[in-house]
Amino acid sequence: MPIKWNKKYNYLNPVRVDGPDGRMYTANNEKLPSVTTILGKTRSPEKEANLAAWRQKLGEKKADKIRDDAAARGTIMHRILEGYIKGEGHMDMTDLGQEAGTMAQALIDSGFERSLEEVWGMEMMMYYPGLYAGACDIAGIYEGKEAIIDFKQSNKFKKREWISDYFIQTAAYAVAHNYVYGSNINSGVILISVKNGPILKYVSEGTEFQHFMWEWLGRVGLYHKTHSN
Repeated sequence: MPIKWNKKYNYLNPVRVDGPDGRMYTANNEKLPSVTTILGKTRSPEKEANLAAWRQKLGEKKADKIRDDAAARGTIMHRILEGYIKGEGHMDMTDLGQEAGTMAQALIDSGFERSLEEVWGMEMMMYYPGLYAGACDIAGIYEGKEAIIDFKQSNKFKKREWISDYFIQTAAYAVAHNYVYGSNINSGVILISVKNGPILKYVSEGTEFQHFMWEWLGRVGLYHKTHSN
């Protein structure tokens, strides 16, 4: 069944620049740090220590390969899902592409399109003037509520309590969307396709999601305080 599109908002086209200080976007002649850059630069000391320990355990070369393969697989999976939602189709016959295709198909077979009732935009730029910008997976109606929907892939099962930054990321896009477009998004949906595993669906809404919004704004303030240039 085709997914319903409602192009009710006039989204800007993203202009992205990756540099030594992280990813930046240009929106309305402003150069703004990306959501992922802010999250990375304001990561807690505990998470930094865990990441460093993981890299040390595996070795730099192997850790880099796992990171890069996951990023490439995630990009392909997003492209396949975008093609499916737009009704255009997309295939990638490389080994990594076929792996990503299997993970994307598992998400499609989970029936997510029945919950995704309306799409306003996909892979479009969200920005908050003067503060930040980023590329949002999907904004629309999910299970009757205005929501930001984010697709993820993972080598291993992830518990809900491990993915707070994913919810903060969706909250960042919700804050920007509500401010710029006057929407009332108060829900974040994380859909994770696990390699050779299940589809995980985690939803945050209401008071909890508002908490993630406030936590995000605190991270934005910390970033701009420590990276004033």
